[in-house]
Amino acid sequence: MELKTPLYDTHVKYGGKIVPFGGYLLPVQYGAGVIAEHMAVRTACGLFDVSHMGEITCIGSDAVKNLNHLLTNDYTTMYDGQAKYSPMCNEEGGVVDDLIVYKVQDDHYFIVVNAANKDKDFAWMKAHEFGDAVFTDISAQVAQIALQGPKAEEILKKLVKEEDIPVKYYSCKFHRTIGGMDCIISRTGYTGEDGFEFYLAAEEAPKMWELLLETGKEYGLIPCGLGARDTLRLEAAMPLYGHEMNDEISPIEAGLGIFVKMGKEEFIGKDALEAKGTPAKKRVGLKVTGRGIIREHADVYVGDTKIGITTSGTHCPYLKAPLAMALLDTEYTTVGTVVEVDVRGRRVAAEVVKLPFYKREK
Repeated sequence: MELKTPLYDTHVKYGGKIVPFGGYLLPVQYGAGVIAEHMAVRTACGLFDVSHMGEITCIGSDAVKNLNHLLTNDYTTMYDGQAKYSPMCNEEGGVVDDLIVYKVQDDHYFIVVNAANKDKDFAWMKAHEFGDAVFTDISAQVAQIALQGPKAEEILKKLVKEEDIPVKYYSCKFHRTIGGMDCIISRTGYTGEDGFEFYLAAEEAPKMWELLLETGKEYGLIPCGLGARDTLRLEAAMPLYGHEMNDEISPIEAGLGIFVKMGKEEFIGKDALEAKGTPAKKRVGLKVTGRGIIREHADVYVGDTKIGITTSGTHCPYLKAPLAMALLDTEYTTVGTVVEVDVRGRRVAAEVVKLPFYKREK
């Protein structure tokens, strides 16, 4: 039985095509279509319902110790309002999930996890909870809305004072008011663009959605679905759990080594990652040079040798090219390496290219 986000009726009202995703019923697209939604985010602005994501708090004097034990990144020094991304590993060095932690204040942290993994993540955190720290799942009380694109800040400036807008990427302001609604304003996103994510009481989500949409109308703001969210993140080469990483793939193989602080005294999975040494596989970008579109779970070859598998792939609207990410044997990951991808029994030529495919101009 799929759940509905607090914005389900709003999506229906605006003509969203509803599909099941991560245990929820969500819009895959609206009337404008995936390509129009994708291009709106790259050139103007798009509005996303991200309320299916999970929210968990960690509170107590040992909160930081718990986070540093669970996560590969280092949470020892953070300022209030800072956000930090991290993989969360299992004992074998595979990834349980990737998530973002916000520091509310000393001894109080706000964690955002992937929708499909929420229950698994929460159970994992509770199983490893120690000392004076308590993990609490508050997902049912929280809605999340994302405003993404180059016009996002102009739209937000119509609704809040300058000092309420977080300046740094991966930072937030707690307890800010938009249209009388208390919310967290976070300068984060999953599209490769500048933008904001708003966390607020679930029951106020429809009012916030309408306010943002109305305010952004003159800037070309349109509602966007899961389809555009996926093409945007792929174009920006952002990894997705269940594709570029999973319980077997390590964060090093997934190209997330920058978020794995091996200098930390300990964290779950550290010993396994040390034992593995230099990874045998590596995440790369592939650009199709032949005819066709590469999708996920396609075998990649050099001659008759299978060298890996694609993890995500599609035609990227802004770059006007079929692109994919893949996990390949390290010896074949040099930029310019020519490969072939088996697409339903037909070989499609491609070459290894540098990631990310798309990077916004600052």
